[in-house]
Amino acid sequence: MKKYNRIIILSIIIYLGLAFLSGNALLASQNQQSHAYRVESQRIINQIQDISQVEKIDLRDYQYVKAIDYIKSNVINQNQLDSFYLESNLGQTQILPYYQNNQLQGYLKFTYQLPIFDILHVFLIMQISLFILELFILIILWYMKKQLIQPFQQLNDLPIHLAKGHFKGEIKEAKSQFFGKFMWSMSQLKDELEVSKKRQLELMKEKKTLLLSLSHDMKTPLNLIQLYSKACLNDVYQTDSQQKHAIEQIEIKSREIEKYIDEIIHSARVDILDLEVHQGEFYLNDLLQNVFSIYNEQCALRQIELIVQSFDNKLLRGDLSRSQEVLENLFENALKYGDGRRIEITFEEEDYCQLIHIFNSGDTVSDSELNHLFESFYRGGNSQGKPGNGLGLYICHELMMKMEGMIYAQKKKDGMMFTLVFQE
Repeated sequence: MKKYNRIIILSIIIYLGLAFLSGNALLASQNQQSHAYRVESQRIINQIQDISQVEKIDLRDYQYVKAIDYIKSNVINQNQLDSFYLESNLGQTQILPYYQNNQLQGYLKFTYQLPIFDILHVFLIMQISLFILELFILIILWYMKKQLIQPFQQLNDLPIHLAKGHFKGEIKEAKSQFFGKFMWSMSQLKDELEVSKKRQLELMKEKKTLLLSLSHDMKTPLNLIQLYSKACLNDVYQTDSQQKHAIEQIEIKSREIEKYIDEIIHSARVDILDLEVHQGEFYLNDLLQNVFSIYNEQCALRQIELIVQSFDNKLLRGDLSRSQEVLENLFENALKYGDGRRIEITFEEEDYCQLIHIFNSGDTVSDSELNHLFESFYRGGNSQGKPGNGLGLYICHELMMKMEGMIYAQKKKDGMMFTLVFQE
């Protein structure tokens, strides 16, 4: 963007430069003509040794002066004075005193004509200026085509392909200052989606294999339970010891099935998502600016009062993009499950940790639900009729744990508050 701003400033400078040069050329041309007739008048005065020589001057040698009149300084005749000072039909006049031996002898009136303004000269100046301006505009348009339009056209169909799950092919990196980083980011997004799709397929395959294996393993104890149960019902066992042995086997095999069921439940809850975290450091102000740039406008449009307490710009440990994801999930929950009155962000320091409290007014969950909020696929009683899959808070919890932080929820008098704990 800085480079584009420089181009705009350069265009303004070129325009001002052309305007100054063309205007200066026109003024110089006019001043040159104005100065020329004064030079001729002075030359004539310098040539006159005696006033009688005025009539002998050949005006054909001069370009601008067309006539010369003289009147003595002691003339008092009003008609002569009026005739002398009257404007001439031949052109404009200039009256200069004439001295001889340092004594005023009279006045000389020079009648001169300036040439008609050189329209061809003006036309050439304007055409050259317009040509330079047009050339600059063409360069700008060509530059925009190469740096903006063509790279953008390459991305026209990319979102459609990504939405359909077509992740094959490469996105050519652009050298454009404007689209270079964007196209690199889109390439990274495509690669991440492709890897995520592969991991999802592998996970589904593993889940399916596990379920098939456990189902197969469960058939053996289940068949034995059915066999012993059928034998007991048909009075196959004649003695009490035989019946007791059969009942013990049924209990043992039931526990085996229970163990397999626990494995299925455990596999369904563990490692649902592969959340990668790049541990580093970032400033608190950068995190909040990234999030508030999105949700300031959303809160304003929904007429939600957003209150942000003042804070110190601390250096925190963690992944900036993942921390932003956590904070955005909490904002989405506040917008979805709050009553739309108030969202308040407050800060606290405790044991070399930075605490960020996100409070939203509205209904709270029950005490029993509070202990399960961060479990996968769990949704509280206040989520009825609202879209969601119960993974938002689970993802927040997993990310904070991987960043060596913490998240916990609290019930307040008039709403819910979530607290993020970052190490400094």
